Amino acid sequence: MNPKEKRNLSSNRQKVDELNQKFEIVSEGGGPSKQEKLRQKGKMPARERIEYLLDTNSESIEIGAFAGDEMYPEHGGCPSGGVIVKVGYVSGKLCVVVANDATVKAGAWFPITGKKNLRAQEIALDNHLPIIYLVDSAGVYLPMQDEIFPDKEHFGRIFRNNAIMSSEGITQIAAVMGSCVAGGAYLPIMSDESIIVDKTGSIFLAGSYLVKAAIGEVVDNETLGGATTHTEISGVCDYKALNDKDALDKIKKIIGKIGDKPKAGFNKIEARETETSIEDLYKLIPETRTDQYDMMHIIKALVDKDSLEEYKADYGKTIICTYARIEGWAVGIVANQRKMVKNGKKEMQFGGVIYSDSADKATRFIANCNQKSIPLLFLQDVTGFMVGSKSEQGGIIKDGAKMVNAVSNSVVPKFTVVVGNSYGAGNYAMCGKAYDPRLIVAWPSAELAVMGGTQAAQVLLQIETSTLKARGEEITEEKEKEILQTITQRYKKQTSPYYAAARLWTDAVIDPIETRKWISMGIEAANHKPIEKKFNFGVIQV
Repeated sequence: MNPKEKRNLSSNRQKVDELNQKFEIVSEGGGPSKQEKLRQKGKMPARERIEYLLDTNSESIEIGAFAGDEMYPEHGGCPSGGVIVKVGYVSGKLCVVVANDATVKAGAWFPITGKKNLRAQEIALDNHLPIIYLVDSAGVYLPMQDEIFPDKEHFGRIFRNNAIMSSEGITQIAAVMGSCVAGGAYLPIMSDESIIVDKTGSIFLAGSYLVKAAIGEVVDNETLGGATTHTEISGVCDYKALNDKDALDKIKKIIGKIGDKPKAGFNKIEARETETSIEDLYKLIPETRTDQYDMMHIIKALVDKDSLEEYKADYGKTIICTYARIEGWAVGIVANQRKMVKNGKKEMQFGGVIYSDSADKATRFIANCNQKSIPLLFLQDVTGFMVGSKSEQGGIIKDGAKMVNAVSNSVVPKFTVVVGNSYGAGNYAMCGKAYDPRLIVAWPSAELAVMGGTQAAQVLLQIETSTLKARGEEITEEKEKEILQTITQRYKKQTSPYYAAARLWTDAVIDPIETRKWISMGIEAANHKPIEKKFNFGVIQV
């Protein structure tokens, strides 16, 4: 191991340790004391419910573990957005599981909670996966009701999605294991089947206090909306469960009887090990974002041995396009190259920048993968498109637009891994969140922003100093350094992968060695929904 690899190894292990430590903190939800209070009431904490529901020793992935991270300090925080979302196996079927965390503000919905629930439903819709709701929520978090109630991507969209999924034949099961109040009360009845836990589960549009205030009726919550009321009188729920485990066992039995449906038919053979150890990724990922490295080495640590077939290897070298397999699944990989490359007779160029020839190659490759029904994997480490008079006169905007067009209109499933930089229009062309990847994850080494930190800080410095001078303030060299340091620290925080994950711009920050599992499970999920559209560019300038 050379000195550079040693530095990389140390740096990346440190970043993964930080990732694991941050996950341990958010996975505690509202804390051990609140989890113990749930147990005293005969209830299981959200993560324990999911663990019991999922098949023993089976693989799963968690969506949005860092949602809400450091977002609501004035309200006491919202770990994991107050809701746990996992994609995993229940009775052998791949499902999406959504569980309210009642240790976080009694499971109340913050704005990020709504966004995360909608993301879970989007995954179920995109992939035609059964979705299971483990309900235990006090409803909308009233101090922030204006940010969660009325808009298109707010709370009400949940029930619209319930209806759409039902019309598309996507199984939905709701287990009411605690509170289910106000608008949230519609979710169980809009699911295909619903279960309510006796004595701890309750469903009503208005609780006993509000009923008394509204119409003067005095009634207790159990009579108003408990298990007996909704399984014997109202008929709102289909099954009464004795306790949490009984409810989860009923779900397992229901899911276990679901029949198979037509698949997309993506190509899969027996999986093989990678050519180089996947743990070599720690030695390959550069310590700093300005270091050069060979992305092909990263790819060889991710894909099945002897599965690479590079497309146009000697053309457009700042983007690698290659066919490969991950856990046996055929994939088409589009990856930014970050080493110094030579393009024909041209001078040496820095990688990580998209040139016209690279965009042209990627566009053609994306079209080929659509033609062959091969899912696409984008490995992002991109600083943007090449600038300057030569590039502009060569039509870089036109070539970039062709690539964006191909990514936008692609009908095969797309998956995105942010390995390093993800800046500006490069984020778009390489299938950022706005371009509907089925899953998008970031490594701890990732940075997401409109431009690099150094350039952005200098631009922001100019703006701020100009503003201060306009107010008549004198800007000394010392004052300028102080302003620059403040701006740089703020911008650096905003480019962090955790900042992006907190806002669900990515689905997760993951240990790089988990990448194969995420992509393999993602393609397996996507395989549940046949491709219904044909690939079409629309109008483009050639």
